[in-house]
Amino acid sequence: MSRVCQLTGKKVMVGNNVSHSKRRTKRKFYPNLVKKKFYLPEEDKYITLRISTSALRTVNKNGIQACIKKAKEKGYLK
Repeated sequence: MSRVCQLTGKKVMVGNNVSHSKRRTKRKFYPNLVKKKFYLPEEDKYITLRISTSALRTVNKNGIQACIKKAKEKGYLK
């Protein structure tokens, strides 16, 4: 399973480790993903999403239905 948030589309970024002597080596920055189950009262069912913790805060603020609608418009969720 790829490391991509299903609501915001956040994914792995590439950068550098920089040592004290300023020598650079490649590294990856992974998004903080969690597996979370949500209840959709309109459809009377549960769905499980792999989302970033920042997306979880957005769901708490705006609601799961609004977030799913926006993710489908942007093409992150089918």
